[in-house]
Amino acid sequence: MKKCTECKKGEMLELSAKTPEGFEYNYFKCNNCDEEILNMKQLHTVAQKYREMKRFNAKISLWGMSLGIRIPKELSKKYNLKENHEVAIIPEKEGMKIIPI
Repeated sequence: MKKCTECKKGEMLELSAKTPEGFEYNYFKCNNCDEEILNMKQLHTVAQKYREMKRFNAKISLWGMSLGIRIPKELSKKYNLKENHEVAIIPEKEGMKIIPI
């Protein structure tokens, strides 16, 4: 067992819990001071599940000589996008970012 890095006296017990969305994860809790430490690998796994849960899919269509993407209604409401509003498209390493201007 690991010793607590906070109080230096207690033992770290491995426990499991679930997020409100039902994603299970493991963490360590000191039996002396109740300090809680997350396993970083598990934390990254849970974060990836949240990213996938918040992902929106769209189909690319041909509009005249250009390509177009339909923005889901939930996102257009969230960012107050309306017809003929302009956006900035910023290329990034693994995709692109669309920012209302």
